[in-house]
Amino acid sequence: MSNERTPLITSGVCGLTVAAATCGAVVDTSPDSNSGTPSKEPRKLNTFFGVMVPTILSMFSIVLFLRTGFVVGHAGLLQGLLMVLVAYTIIMLTILSICAISTNGAIQGGGAYYMISRSLGPEFGGSIGLMFFLAKVFACGEYVLGLVEAILDVFGMDAETSVSEGVHVLPQGYWYTVLYSSVVLLLCLMVCLVGAHIYSRTAFAILLLVTVSLLSVFISSLAVSPLDFVISHLGPGNQTLHYNASYTGFNMTTLKNNLDSGYSLDYSTNTVMSFSTVFAVMFTSCTGIMAGANMSGDLETPSVSIPKGTIVAVIYTFIVYVLFFLLVSATCDRTLLIQDYGFLQRINIWPPFVTIGIYCGALFAAMCSMIGASRILHALAVDKLFGLPLAPATITSNSGNPWMAVVYTWGLAQCVVFAGQLNAVASLVTVFYLLAYAAVDLACLALEWASAPNFRPTFQFFSWHTCLLGILSCLVMMFVINPVYSSGSIVLLLLLLLFLHYRSPTSSWGYISQALIFHQVRKYLLMLDVRKDHVKFWRPQVLLMVANPRSSCQLILFVNQLKKGGLFVLGHVQLGDLDSLPSDPVQQQYNFWLSLVDKLGVKAFVDLTLSPSVRQGTQHLLRITGLGGMKPNTLILGFYDNCTPEDFFLQDTAFCGTTLGQGTEGEYNFGVDLPSLQAHFPPVRHVESPRWLSPEEYIGIISDAIKMNKNVCLGRYFFHLEGEGKQSKVDGSERTIDVWPLNLLQPGCRDYQDVCSLFLLQMACVLNMSSKWRHARMRIFLNVETESSDQGWVVNEETFRDLLKKLRIRASIKIVPWDSVVQHHTQPMEGAEGQSQALSEHFLSAVNCMLMEHSSQAAVRFLYLPRPPAHHSQSQMYLAQLEAVTNALGPTLLIHGVTPVTYTDL
Repeated sequence: MSNERTPLITSGVCGLTVAAATCGAVVDTSPDSNSGTPSKEPRKLNTFFGVMVPTILSMFSIVLFLRTGFVVGHAGLLQGLLMVLVAYTIIMLTILSICAISTNGAIQGGGAYYMISRSLGPEFGGSIGLMFFLAKVFACGEYVLGLVEAILDVFGMDAETSVSEGVHVLPQGYWYTVLYSSVVLLLCLMVCLVGAHIYSRTAFAILLLVTVSLLSVFISSLAVSPLDFVISHLGPGNQTLHYNASYTGFNMTTLKNNLDSGYSLDYSTNTVMSFSTVFAVMFTSCTGIMAGANMSGDLETPSVSIPKGTIVAVIYTFIVYVLFFLLVSATCDRTLLIQDYGFLQRINIWPPFVTIGIYCGALFAAMCSMIGASRILHALAVDKLFGLPLAPATITSNSGNPWMAVVYTWGLAQCVVFAGQLNAVASLVTVFYLLAYAAVDLACLALEWASAPNFRPTFQFFSWHTCLLGILSCLVMMFVINPVYSSGSIVLLLLLLLFLHYRSPTSSWGYISQALIFHQVRKYLLMLDVRKDHVKFWRPQVLLMVANPRSSCQLILFVNQLKKGGLFVLGHVQLGDLDSLPSDPVQQQYNFWLSLVDKLGVKAFVDLTLSPSVRQGTQHLLRITGLGGMKPNTLILGFYDNCTPEDFFLQDTAFCGTTLGQGTEGEYNFGVDLPSLQAHFPPVRHVESPRWLSPEEYIGIISDAIKMNKNVCLGRYFFHLEGEGKQSKVDGSERTIDVWPLNLLQPGCRDYQDVCSLFLLQMACVLNMSSKWRHARMRIFLNVETESSDQGWVVNEETFRDLLKKLRIRASIKIVPWDSVVQHHTQPMEGAEGQSQALSEHFLSAVNCMLMEHSSQAAVRFLYLPRPPAHHSQSQMYLAQLEAVTNALGPTLLIHGVTPVTYTDL
């Protein structure tokens, strides 16, 4: 498998390539490098320390000690338990998806971002990764604000608004809150700069302290006798409001009074609460389920540790939350729960137990969010998805700690604390997390629906039903919580998707879109029944045979306009015999041809074959190219003449050496860079160069195609055609398309409505509908013998005009008398049926002069291609006739149609 850390191709907006030295780093892939990818330091964290401990502490965070009473007081026990059940249902569905993805292969650093990007591709992975990073940043700020709230609750100088006993020494106010939050953030920054291992060691100690605090709360509910309190808050107009609250101990009346909801004013934000706002605060306790997954780069066995540790941690926290809800509902009246978010300190046998638990839980949750966000940002930067803005985030310490990404995270979290209140940012944090969870479920759903054989996760307790239910529940709860934030986050996600799609990053990660497209295309190809084909839905499906793209690029670009949404295949025959070769040389050439298609910007497939002769190889391609109802119905060949071909690679800037310096070292281009693409295709042939194809073989290819009921087109002088490139702004307004529907080599044939003539008209009409030709003028030339005693041409002209009306073809009709041309035509010899007649040079020259006179200014000409001779001995004469007629004309397409393509009814 290709390296999953292959950098992406950078192009478009922000696609600037900056040497790492610009950011103060040196590009080096050695293990002791201090920039770029982290050094290959041994992974050290096991399931307990790497997943369970951070997940449990992140899910307890500030909600357990500071917002349990808030949830139960406003929502009541029943709605509170419903919120817990809904929240944990959502995260359990997401955890099933996380477990499935994480057990389907090796996971590197970046956690959720790594899983999503390697499943859904760089566009979706990068946009969701950045959204998840922002969610972590906002969560970090939220936890810091909660910690500061708890600190001021004990140490704040404003005794009137303080709800707990303590040493009131800290000034209070908005700017003081921002100052204290900044100090706490700085402390988190110092710890995170040290590295993940110090952080994980402190985590276990913090978990022990939080566990002691939890036990003290349960013990206090049994040991502490009923208490009454008077709680004071500043109300409107700086008036002090007093509330009488009580702790009753376990009491059935208290439990009954707390069963139903009682939404009221939140004293911290002075807004009335509702189910959605309370759920948003409560759900922040569920945003820690990926704390272990975000440490994937530091885990010893992430595919084992992430599922096991996350599930155990979630079950443990669910039990604790349910017990806490029951405990506070049965022991505290609603006033105490609503008016004092730090009430657990009041009713504890030793209040510092709860204080320590709050401080430790909130501080750890903030550090966990900061270090998790930094890992995601570092992974985004290493993958070069957003170019220059995130380039410094690739810098790491000697131990592999992405310290620059930590600084980025700290700076953004510093902006978040200006919100000033925990509840003010809770809704935004919850919406971002729900969107990230929905993306994880979507990644797993896509993998499951793609039915890829390599999607074999060892974790089997999931299905597409759980993934889909997880997506829907996340999206529904997003809009229940805050429709404005939800709509804004989705719009931001779509903008990021468009941005990354515009930059067109290319990677070797594998794209789930390709698997899904294959799955759907296979299904619809089976539904595309060739027996149901109808002429009114006909479209050209072209096989263009290309000997050397250097001399054929203009024809390739022209046919790309001619295909009208149909199948377009570039075919090439490599001469050789597989029996005499050690391996198939054709397989190694596909990437070069596909890169050529990308460079030209055409919508074409590539089909190559190995054959002893070009004719035999073309037969193979005509038979086997395509699938089901998508098979070529038209063969297009370049013209067989002695003209010295021009090298298009020397003319187009996309192939010139001036673009060689635009690539970046390590960018992923499927193994084909511009120099190797130029070197792969041989130089154009010279006049003295031997021909790989004889005239007889060339005419044989045309005959074979007609026998196989394929339409045939021969393109000549298309190297003179300009304005077909993808950068061209040509709309056709200055162009003219000339159509000569009569077989000019058989003047006696006056049937303008035979299959071949109608096919020729249809192809010209199709070209006139394409983007670069839609404003071109189309002219149809009718050759008539005005001096003949038979004046039936007048009737034929009116009949032809009626036909054009029925076919809805907008074109001007030009009558061309050609009596002077016909007089040079020799009558066919008796018994010459099935053989090409020998036409005089005077006649061929006269036809050429007539075409030059009327169509010299046309951008392209469509001519009737006579049926090739049945005997190969006449091939050279047939080719000479075609060459003489089209000599020096400019871009010309000789067409022989064998299938009906026009339809006049509805």
